[in-house]
Parts: sequence; C-alpha cells; structure tokens
Amino acid sequence: MNRHPGGEAQTLYLLENIKWKKEMKALDLGAGEGDTIRILKSLGMDAHGVDLFPRGSDVETGDFLHLQYPSDSIDLCISQCAFFVSRDQKNALSECWRVLKKGGFLLLSDLDTGNLSEMAEQTGFTILRQEDQTLLWREYYLEAIWNDSFCCEEYKILQKEYKGKKLRYTMVVGRKE
Repeated sequence: MNRHPGGEAQTLYLLENIKWKKEMKALDLGAGEGDTIRILKSLGMDAHGVDLFPRGSDVETGDFLHLQYPSDSIDLCISQCAFFVSRDQKNALSECWRVLKKGGFLLLSDLDTGNLSEMAEQTGFTILRQEDQTLLWREYYLEAIWNDSFCCEEYKILQKEYKGKKLRYTMVVGRKE
C-alpha cells in the first residue's frame, strides 16, 4: 500500500467514500502544515483548517474542541491523526456535529481504543463506512520513528498513558442526517 495516515492518498481515499462537490465548505481539524487544505482547494472546495500550533500558511490558529465557526455552516469536516491526541474525541465529534450542516460529512481517520465509531453514532452521525487501518498505521508509524519524524513526538506522550491498552487505527465516514 502506498498511502499513509494523513497523506494525500489517504485524503483522496476518504473522499472516495462520499459524494463531494466543488464549492463545498470544508474544515480540516488538526490541520498541521495544511496539506489536506491544499488538496481540498485543488478539488475546488472552500477549504479551511485549524490547529493549536499551525505549521502552514493555510492553517488558522484554533482549537477544534472549541471551534469558532457558526453552527450548521460546514459541509465537510475532515481530521486525520488529530482527535486522539486531543484526548477528548467525544467533544471533538460533538463540535463536528455542531458546525456541520444537515447532510454534511465527517471524514475521520485516527487512533482508536475500540469505540470511535460508537462515539460517532452516539453523537448522532450515521456511519456510512468504517475500516480498520491498523496495519497501514503501524507501517507509517514505524517509518516515522525510523526517520525521527516530528509527528511522533505527540505520540510518545500518549504511549505512557495508553501503555498496555490495545490501540487500532480506524477510518470512519459519517453523515449528519
């Protein structure tokens, strides 16, 4: 597989699971360097992104646990490798629900202790697709460790907190009905 969590191929793979349209208003949560934002813009979407510590010019400073966007204003929320690091996936899902318009989509790929889809359903999302991508994530993580990548610093902190617990990497595609 030539794709990794958070990469361009993964973003396009997530989008394959919905009927997206040009001019959709999209929001990348935990946008980092803004790679996903640039991909969404290249497809004709009105894309924005927030991150506590933005590392790209397309990314606004913001907390996806407390979004500064009005309710029912976004067509697509996307997040890759970020909700878990927030340590409050339930609140992150609730914020997505709040800002998404009726019929809006949630595209999520993230670390999962086993109940990510269930939390999304409890928030009110209809789950259109769920996929275990653990093997894909492990390959990416090992490569990141090998290359001493910046992204792994966040996970070193979490390793202590989740030591001994089974973690998976899950893709969830949902819709606000």
